[in-house]
Amino acid sequence: MTSGAILVDCASALFAEWQGELPVDVAPVLGDGSARSYWRLAASDGTTAIGAHGPDREENQAFFSYSRTFRSLGLPVPELYQVDVDNGIWLLEDLGDVTLFDMIKEMREPGSDAFPEAVMPIYRKVLEVLPRFQVEGGRAINFKRAYPRGAFDQQSILWDLNYFKYHFLKLAHVQFNEARLEQDFSTLTRFLLKGDTSHFLYRDFQSRNVMIRGSGERVSPWFIDYQGGRRGALPYDVASLLYDAKANLPDLHRATLLDHYLEAVVEHHPVNRDEFLELWPGYVLVRTLQALGAYGYRGFFERKPGFLQSVPYAAENLRGLLTAGFTFEVPELEATLTEIVNRWGSSVDAAPSQEGLEVSISSFRFAGGYPQDTTGHGGGHVFDCRGLPNPGRQQEYRRLTGLDQETIEFLAAQPETVEFWTQVRGIIDAHVTSYVDRGFHSLAVHFGCTGGQHRSVYMAERLAVHLRSLYPQVHVSVIHRERADWPRKHVSG
Repeated sequence: MTSGAILVDCASALFAEWQGELPVDVAPVLGDGSARSYWRLAASDGTTAIGAHGPDREENQAFFSYSRTFRSLGLPVPELYQVDVDNGIWLLEDLGDVTLFDMIKEMREPGSDAFPEAVMPIYRKVLEVLPRFQVEGGRAINFKRAYPRGAFDQQSILWDLNYFKYHFLKLAHVQFNEARLEQDFSTLTRFLLKGDTSHFLYRDFQSRNVMIRGSGERVSPWFIDYQGGRRGALPYDVASLLYDAKANLPDLHRATLLDHYLEAVVEHHPVNRDEFLELWPGYVLVRTLQALGAYGYRGFFERKPGFLQSVPYAAENLRGLLTAGFTFEVPELEATLTEIVNRWGSSVDAAPSQEGLEVSISSFRFAGGYPQDTTGHGGGHVFDCRGLPNPGRQQEYRRLTGLDQETIEFLAAQPETVEFWTQVRGIIDAHVTSYVDRGFHSLAVHFGCTGGQHRSVYMAERLAVHLRSLYPQVHVSVIHRERADWPRKHVSG
């Protein structure tokens, strides 16, 4: 038998101990990108459980210990039914297949990656439960079981920052001065540790680790994958959730949800709001860098391209941080972040160069003439967006662009935009599918409008997101030709 078959047999034996019969069906469950394996085991009466295997004994012990503690506190985590410590196998409650991220994708408009307003109530529920993990869990957890370290302290933070350096910056060939970058890492670490670090830090508190049970008003969040938890500060986990890359929360929603969290947490522990908000950008930054390290390791090193699809979203989060500015001095780090934004943000390539079809998308203003062909192939599509309602004619949008959420919401709500997008999507999808099948290497798509600032930018970005989602094997780049003439806050980013 293969080792996989042996693991399944061990999980089935645990199931028999729990249920009194061997499972009649064992089906693999898609994992989370880690080395752990999962199966759904079913009894003859339809009762199910999740079998799991983890190769790291100490990490498993942390999960077992945390699970029992959280259950004793009445927190919504899966019940641990059976454990085989020697073989690293356990059996736990089946929470179903729907994650919070699945709910976000289901509620999105077809072809869009915009955050759906309808999911806000469940986010509020999640943020009402989080303080219980942090405060009650922080008091009850046995941090001697924490793995690989008992606290998100100086060592842990530097591990994450070096993870970002070695697995993203170096693998993506982003240039930097190592000595100056290390100085900036030390500065950031000292800044983060200024606040209260006595609570439970969940570590990977993001939409894929929140399971959704029930429906309608009875929908409720349940929580998984907390085995990396350790002692730490409150802002980290909130930043993990609100800056979860592909969830793509707008800044306005983030601000609303952050306020909701701060109102919820004070019911469990007194919090100095000013101190929390002072530390907030630093924790958003360190969490984003940790995530980029993971994307780089899984994508560049392990050659799993799906992880690289999250990089443009993380780059846009970095753009927002750079625009707002930091209260701590990290010049070399800021230079590397700017390079990431320039290479992977919405105005540039979203993935490293690769063989296959490349779709070049651009926005422009007609007064400056049509974009020139740089591929040598000629052809492609030019779409005239001047038939859409023009936000630039309204005072509140004049200093905004098609990258701003206010403009996006304005255009997306127009019936003309819905019809125009449907037609564009149909044409481009047909061509991309044909070009991929026929082995073509280049396709150009251009969107023009009066100023090259609102409508054409919106459509270019929307098409890029759509193609990256639907055709992960296709390399998509976006250039906004008139960017230098935009309001200054958008030019430097």
